Amino acid sequence: MAPAEGGEGGLMSFLPLILIVVVFYFFMIRPQLKKQKEQKKFRESLGKGDKVVTIGGMHGKIVEVKDTTVILEVANGVQITLEKTALSSDFTSGNQIQQNQK
Repeated sequence: MAPAEGGEGGLMSFLPLILIVVVFYFFMIRPQLKKQKEQKKFRESLGKGDKVVTIGGMHGKIVEVKDTTVILEVANGVQITLEKTALSSDFTSGNQIQQNQK
């Protein structure tokens, strides 16, 4: 009988560790994966004429979309080439309108 009781005690000693892993997953990993998925969807939906904000805070309008880059017009006649990863979906005006409607 002693080995059976030792087996239960061993499982019970790992229960707090298992609970910590589960809580960590639901509060840390899962929201981050969701945010990454939303960022990817945002980058794939970029199109000509969209107004965007870079992660550095520069506002502009998309002139052309390529595979990994976009050409952004930041002033009349001033165009810059940026990586799509440098665009923020958090501060883009279209995204703010969508969030306010939810």
